Amino acid sequence: MNNSSTSTRRNILTVSQLNRSTSQLLAEHFLSVLVEGEISNLSTPSSGHLYFSLKDANAQVRCAMFKTQQRKLGFKPENGKQVLIKAQVSLYEPRGDFQLIVEYLEEAGDGALRRAFEALKLKLSEEGLFNPAHKKAIPTLPGTIGVITSPTGAAIRDVLTVLKRRFPAIPVIIYPVAVQGANAKYEITEAIALANEYDHCDVIILGRGGGSLEDLWAFNEEIVARAIFASTIPIISAVGHETDITIADYVADYRAATPSAAAEQASPDQQDWLNRFVQLEGYFCQQLQRKLNQKQQALTWLGKRLQHQHPGQKLLRNAQRLDDLEIRLKQAMFTRLQRNQSLIEAKTAQLWQHNPRIKLNQYQQKRDYLYQRLLTVMQHKLVTLKQSLSNHSQTLHAVSPLATLNRGYALVIKQPSGQLIRSTNQLKPNDMIETQLAEGRFTSQVQRLN
Repeated sequence: MNNSSTSTRRNILTVSQLNRSTSQLLAEHFLSVLVEGEISNLSTPSSGHLYFSLKDANAQVRCAMFKTQQRKLGFKPENGKQVLIKAQVSLYEPRGDFQLIVEYLEEAGDGALRRAFEALKLKLSEEGLFNPAHKKAIPTLPGTIGVITSPTGAAIRDVLTVLKRRFPAIPVIIYPVAVQGANAKYEITEAIALANEYDHCDVIILGRGGGSLEDLWAFNEEIVARAIFASTIPIISAVGHETDITIADYVADYRAATPSAAAEQASPDQQDWLNRFVQLEGYFCQQLQRKLNQKQQALTWLGKRLQHQHPGQKLLRNAQRLDDLEIRLKQAMFTRLQRNQSLIEAKTAQLWQHNPRIKLNQYQQKRDYLYQRLLTVMQHKLVTLKQSLSNHSQTLHAVSPLATLNRGYALVIKQPSGQLIRSTNQLKPNDMIETQLAEGRFTSQVQRLN
C-alpha cells in the first residue's frame, strides 16, 4: 500500500513543470509555422511589443511580436487586416496560454498585392517607362493585328467579333498565352518577344477579361512591363474592365477600357474608308475631265495654228500676190503704149481694156483659186470633225451605262413608278420590278427581301 502511494507520488507534476514541458514539446514539434488570419484585439503597450489575436471564421489564437522583430514591418498592423505570419508555437507559462511568437508579419491577399503594385509603379515611373514621349502611335490602317491573350477566354471572342465587324480584311495573328497563374508572366513576355522577332504585326492587343487583383497580377509583373516597353510594335493594353488598372496599362502605348474597346482602337472602320475611296474617285474623275478639256482646247488651238501656217495657205497667198503683180505690170505696159501711140492705138488700148476675154480670164483664175481654197478648207474641216467625233464617241462609251451592263451588271427599275432601285429598303414583297440587261430586259415580282 505504501509502495503504490510512493510510486504515484513520483508522477505528480507541478503546474510550472507541466507548462514548461508543454512549451518544450510544442517548440520541438513545431519548429516554424506560417499562419494566415485576421488581426483582432490588437494591443500596443509602452514597451513597444505587439499583442493581438489571429482569427478566422471558427477559431483564434493569441500572438506576440516583440519590438526587435518589428523593424521588418512594411505597414502598420490594424484590427481587421488580413495578415500572414511566420511564428514559433509556444506556451506562455505563467498563465498557461497557448500562443504564437511572431517572427515575421506581412499583409495577405489584396493588401500585399496593392503594396507591391504601388512600389513597382513608383519604380518604373521614376525610370521613365510611363513617359508619354516613349508612346508609339497606333497605325491608322494596320496591315496585320496581333492579339496576345487566352485562346479560350471571352476576351478573344470579343476582339475577333469587333475586328470582323469593323474591317474583316485585316489579318489577325493570335498568340495564345495563359493570362493568370505562375507561368502567365513568362508566356506573355515570350509572346511579345516572338511578335517583335518576326515583325508580322503592325499593332498588338494585349489583354484579358475582368477578375480580381490576384487574377490580373500577371499584368502587374515587372518582366511583362519591361517587355511592353521594349516592344518596337505599338501595344494596346486591354486588361479587365474599365475600372481595372494594371502596370501594363501605364507602360502600353494606348490603354483601352476593355478588349472590345481595344479592337475598336486597333482597327479602322471599313465604311469610312469606302466613303473616302468614293470621294477620291469622284475627285480623280473631275481632275481627269478637267485635264482632258485643257488638252482638247490646246489641241484645237494648235490645229488652228497649223492651219494658218500650212504651206498650201502660203502658196495661195503668194499666188495672189503674183497675180496682183502681173496685173500691175500689164497696166504699166498699157499706160506706156498709150503715151507713145497715136489716138488710134489709144482707142485700140481702150478697146482691149473692155474686151470680155480679159474679164473672163480674171474670173476664171479667181474661180480656180476659190475652188482650191474651198477644197482645202473642207478637207481640213472633215479631218477635225472625224477626230472630234472619235474622241466624243470614246468618252461617251466610257461613261455609258450600256458599257456597265456589258460587264455583267443590271439596272433594276420599280414598276410602274420607274424608280431606279439602289437598295432593298426601296422594295417590299409583291412589288413588280423590271431588270435591264446588256441585251434585253425582263419583268419579275419580289418574293422575299434579305
